[in-house]
Amino acid sequence: MTDLESSHNLIQRYQGVKAEVEALAKQHDQAVALLAVSKKHPCESIAAIYQQGQRCFGENYVQEGVDKVNALKELDIQWHFIGPIQSNKTRLVSEHFSWVHTIDRDKIAQRLNDQRPAHLPALNVLIQVNISDQDSKSGISLNDIPALAEMINQQPNLTLRGLMCIPAPQDEAQLKNEFTAMHQAYEKLKQQYAQVDTLSMGMSGDLELAIACGSNMVRVGTAIFGQRI
Repeated sequence: MTDLESSHNLIQRYQGVKAEVEALAKQHDQAVALLAVSKKHPCESIAAIYQQGQRCFGENYVQEGVDKVNALKELDIQWHFIGPIQSNKTRLVSEHFSWVHTIDRDKIAQRLNDQRPAHLPALNVLIQVNISDQDSKSGISLNDIPALAEMINQQPNLTLRGLMCIPAPQDEAQLKNEFTAMHQAYEKLKQQYAQVDTLSMGMSGDLELAIACGSNMVRVGTAIFGQRI
């Protein structure tokens, strides 16, 4: 496949996903943001999608993400960090990203706050909920949301924007139950904090159900970029 064919296919996939998200959003009478998950894909692919109007991109690995932020700094991209954060990487995340989706403990929130450069606006953060109670996944329980939310809300360099989850692969009925529980927790959080406006759930394989259950931000990688290199 030539580079031209590859670029054409990429743009077609992106336009297809964008159209699907827009149709589902209209069907459920809500705004839904599309986050293009660009991990393990080259800057050229990101730039091609950017030229189609996409502005929000998600990265899972700190150094890879930072390298892309620096390489594409001339573009008006809103960078989201959506991977697990180790304590020794918080400074890089805080200095280079606009959003972090994976806050699950006080220590990480505190470090991100303390290390946020003074010239940048507050870092937008989401609390990651381990909605399927998986030992292998990061995130907190639904019951632990209030305490962590209150801690984040007290940090001057962080803005609590909402919740995120990555459910386990499972049957649709159970997945719907978990998405519904997330939406209920999100609505409760919105009542407590006026700035909360984001429920990040749903990926390439389950975005239709996620949007039906109230998601207003979906994270799509493979369906846009193809298989990772």
